Amino acid sequence: MNSRAMPIVIGVLVLAVLALGSLFQVRETQVAMRTQFGEIRGMQYGPGLHLKWPLVDQVVKFEQRVVTQNYQGETFLTSENKGLIVDFYVKWRIKDVGHYYRTSGGIEEIAGSRLGEIVKDGIKSVVAKRTLQEIVVAERAAFTGDMFGRASESVKELGIELVDVRVNRIDLPDEVSGSVYQRMQESFRALGNRLRAEGSAEAERIRAEADRERTELLARTQRDAQLLRGEGDVLAGRIYSSAYGKSPEFYGFYRSLQAYRNALGREGDVMVVQPEGEFFKYLNSPGRR
Repeated sequence: MNSRAMPIVIGVLVLAVLALGSLFQVRETQVAMRTQFGEIRGMQYGPGLHLKWPLVDQVVKFEQRVVTQNYQGETFLTSENKGLIVDFYVKWRIKDVGHYYRTSGGIEEIAGSRLGEIVKDGIKSVVAKRTLQEIVVAERAAFTGDMFGRASESVKELGIELVDVRVNRIDLPDEVSGSVYQRMQESFRALGNRLRAEGSAEAERIRAEADRERTELLARTQRDAQLLRGEGDVLAGRIYSSAYGKSPEFYGFYRSLQAYRNALGREGDVMVVQPEGEFFKYLNSPGRR
């Protein structure tokens, strides 16, 4: 290679280096920021190729995927000044690159630590307003709803979007768990006794009401039955009187036969009567009509 071609080759190489140095690539899961001598010159660079000043601009890339961080063994006090051990986790991602870089220097551990403190303050305020029993029996969603709303507003200054906050475990310290559980058992036992007493009283009331309605129903039914029976007897008496009035002699004979059957039809019975009495008048004079 001659001496004339050397400067050209060097110039081409320099231009190529400068061209490559003026481009930077951002992946789909990333967001980038361009700085110049520590001062932010461009933010929110999405996926693709972008331009920058070579040798002057610095490009800082951040993961835009959701980050999950766990916090275990955090202690909080209830409104009764009882200690609670809470394990929780948070899910977050970068929302504003500029705020995120200024507050945490782009370091994920620092951002997570500050976010954890904000969420802890939210949990502390929620726990401090409730008793131990209210926290134990409350739904986890109801417990974390207020806390999530408070923390979501506070983390905006960090350039972070809070995706979710969940409580994994709520426990008591060993030194107070026994007495607390005993008091809770006594409270629930008293509640159970009161509910059983109220149920027994309600059952007695329903049973007495049913017995009263049954008695009234039977009384009305018997009254109606007596009325119907009386009306039937009156009607039967009229029918019998009309029928037997047409032949009194036959009616007397028929009644005597019924009396004979009822009095003499059972084996072993003994009757002492006078043969000439009225009872045997149809047997003594069978020819009489």
